[in-house]
Amino acid sequence: MKVALVSPYDWHTPGGVNNHVLHLADELRSRGHEVHVIAPASRKVDDPLVHVIGRPIPVAASGSVVRIPVNPRLGKRVQELLAAEQFDVIHVHEPLMPVLPIQVLRNARSASPRSVTVGTFHARKDGGNRLYAYGQRLLKRWFREIDGKIAVSPPAAQYVSRYFPGFYNIISNGIDVEHWADPRHEPIAAFEGTMNILYVGRAEKRKGLGTLLRAFGVVNARIPDTRLIVVGPDSRARRRYEAMVQRSGQRGVIFVPEQPYDKLPRYHRTAQVFCSPALGNESQGYVLLEAMAAGLPVVASNIDGYASVITHGVDGVLVRPKDTMALADALTALVRDPAQRERLAARGRLRVDEFSWPRVGQQVESYYERLLDQRDSMDATRHRLAMRE
Repeated sequence: MKVALVSPYDWHTPGGVNNHVLHLADELRSRGHEVHVIAPASRKVDDPLVHVIGRPIPVAASGSVVRIPVNPRLGKRVQELLAAEQFDVIHVHEPLMPVLPIQVLRNARSASPRSVTVGTFHARKDGGNRLYAYGQRLLKRWFREIDGKIAVSPPAAQYVSRYFPGFYNIISNGIDVEHWADPRHEPIAAFEGTMNILYVGRAEKRKGLGTLLRAFGVVNARIPDTRLIVVGPDSRARRRYEAMVQRSGQRGVIFVPEQPYDKLPRYHRTAQVFCSPALGNESQGYVLLEAMAAGLPVVASNIDGYASVITHGVDGVLVRPKDTMALADALTALVRDPAQRERLAARGRLRVDEFSWPRVGQQVESYYERLLDQRDSMDATRHRLAMRE
């Protein structure tokens, strides 16, 4: 098969959707398929299989900042590319996101009539979606151009179904289990000898870092030989948290810059507990999967996206979001109970195998094949009807 994977986001900005596209492309190529990526980019991309369309700019959305192109004149370039390449499958991630995905859906049928289009919906947000709500009538036109629909989790499917009802295949985000479980990742010597709790992510309010900092203050007062390691990108919000910790004199909190993919597992290897206290808007919780693959017990918020990955008390611990004391108690209990940490980590490691890339890649490949078979069957039926006439 010749496949196009479309991302709406700046190819040079790491994120859940781009990581998914990158690894899915690798997995499909390992299965013998020709895979191209179509995405905007803020600078040159050397990979000949990555087609850059559009220059992204930062746009505020859902308590975060996304980097997408907003130029409505991308259609001509999209049309030329689709007509030249004639993909079998055009797989658009976040297909109703402006502007690139919609231009792909708009031009796919005319420029590449033998292609099937697939849309994967990644997002999950508490409350409403203004884009979907206000643009529903217009977006329905392009939604109907999607031949096959995927959601990365049941909460993601429920979310998009509120605005665009239909059948959504649940195919989760994949994870490179072997990368995170690789024993060659060495712990960081400077942090050894102390009970480490790890947080990985942005410092946005919705990620719950403020709740974790307050909860860790309680944990550290109870168990002084503890440390909280915060790994993530620089931002204004992160600098505010760092200043708050410094002003308060809070002990045991270490802020670490964002780490490259190949070095990040060293921090997991250094920690004994992983914590992600997000307040909401998580479709699945990729950071939880990374921690589980690395063999860490996980404490996370009891929100829909996280609860679709973790079963409380079985392969992780879920606590009420925004509840500082509940989070502190859960962390304290795990720090004090090595047997429970070991049990949760072992069950989590088994659970994460369900999200391995070979398994997810097989599910995606099989879905493509079903859609292509349906297309061929419909074409054969039309041909027979035409012959009768």
